[in-house]
Amino acid sequence: MASTHSRSLYRHLLRELPPIMARRTSLHRTLRQTFYPDARAAAPPAEVPEDHAKHFLKYLQSQRMYVMLLERYNPGLAGDMDLQEHTRLTARRVGLDMPVQGEREEE
Repeated sequence: MASTHSRSLYRHLLRELPPIMARRTSLHRTLRQTFYPDARAAAPPAEVPEDHAKHFLKYLQSQRMYVMLLERYNPGLAGDMDLQEHTRLTARRVGLDMPVQGEREEE
């Protein structure tokens, strides 16, 4: 694999991963060691099977799209919605509006 092509593929893979926070995850470390075996030395990138790396990149892109679509079309699966809001959205999905419920006044 060519050096510039390898770097480009490595950068594409990093873009698909969640951003690096204060410390790197094991996936970030493994990916870096795969492409750059000795990070301190300016060694050329390791030979990574190009097909394998491209398939992994496609998998990461698909997972990102899956999560985006899941959040868009199934908002209740995230768990941050209460039961009344979930019921209201379910009714709207089938074309109904929930009646407005007022509080009962004590007599």
